[in-house]
Amino acid sequence: MISKKTKYAIKALIALARHGDKGSMTILEIAQQENIPKKFLETILLDLRKQGILKSKIGIGGGYYLLMKPKDIVLTRVLRNIDGPIALLPCVSLNFYERCDDCEDEVTCGIRKTFLEVRDATLKILSETTLADILKKEDRLKALKNKAK
Repeated sequence: MISKKTKYAIKALIALARHGDKGSMTILEIAQQENIPKKFLETILLDLRKQGILKSKIGIGGGYYLLMKPKDIVLTRVLRNIDGPIALLPCVSLNFYERCDDCEDEVTCGIRKTFLEVRDATLKILSETTLADILKKEDRLKALKNKAK
């Protein structure tokens, strides 16, 4: 399960991507639009800025904007930088590997093998999904919903 912080980070990035070339968005605008607590959002946006995904501008017309194109922001980058490992077990993590204390033999461990498969499937989806992909999915889903009315 991803943390609320990661979910809010993705929502904020989507809001900024959807805002596009219209300039920056203030923290208050993003918070209200995406229903994210303002104080929590401040911390999230600072983290995203440190990651090199966002840039901020101070003064009149200031706020945050994407430093990268939505097609270049993959979900794995956001998840790993905020939540850490994507793998559900430390013994299958690519970037945060730790041997399990209670494991006698990793090579023959069925639990490890199963969660390696889960990790690989999850990584495939997350590493191939960008903010642009999410925007397209949302647009398609909204069109289908409106068509059904």
